[in-house]
Amino acid sequence: MCRHLAYLGEPVAPRKLLVDPPFGLYRQSWAPRLQRYGTVNVDGFGLGWYADGDDVPARYRRAGAVWADPSFADLARVLRTRALLAAVRSATDGCAEGEQAAAPFAADRWLFSHNGMLSGWPGKSGGLAALLPPAELLDLAARTDSALLWALVLHRLRAGAGLGEALAATVADAEAHGGGRLNLLLTDGRELAATTWGDTLHHRTLPGLGVLVASEPSDDAPDWTAVPDRSLLRAGPDGVVVTAL
Repeated sequence: MCRHLAYLGEPVAPRKLLVDPPFGLYRQSWAPRLQRYGTVNVDGFGLGWYADGDDVPARYRRAGAVWADPSFADLARVLRTRALLAAVRSATDGCAEGEQAAAPFAADRWLFSHNGMLSGWPGKSGGLAALLPPAELLDLAARTDSALLWALVLHRLRAGAGLGEALAATVADAEAHGGGRLNLLLTDGRELAATTWGDTLHHRTLPGLGVLVASEPSDDAPDWTAVPDRSLLRAGPDGVVVTAL
């Protein structure tokens, strides 16, 4: 359910990463190749990116299918960015609809996406929700399992946790309260972190550009590397490191 992608590196047009590749995120909205749950991702989409000299990311999100929005193609063509996070959505039963439910979620300097679902949402998620202060629970970005996970990650980030630490701890809490499929993706524009927990993730270094992390490869190049299930990936200027969760 859902597909997502993040990039760090030299300035690039989002179109080059999302639209132009033969099996890119744009195509994954209607024809994903490795998606295990659901068949299409037409319940919303979003792009978040960073402009040089500005730590606060911008976002473009819509409620429908990415291929039905002609403005997205123009935006993806003319932008240039050193870091982005994008997602296409297949909604979980019991989750809210609309633009506010589409990733990436954002706060301060961070962008976040969730590929998967919380088991038993929403009826069995009370214990997990109780880990948040009431004010933060009331401030959820949307009534979705992804927004709850984002609130838990954000709580840790604002308390000083690093990207990987915040994701790993949130996955551990979610697993202790019923589990689910917990592929999380997070960036601050300088580094990124991701988890695999029940779904696919791959990474690739693009010569002369940077690192790409995606739910599934956007082409058939041989240098894509699959990330083992139940792993934490961290990427930054020093490369990619994958450790077991």
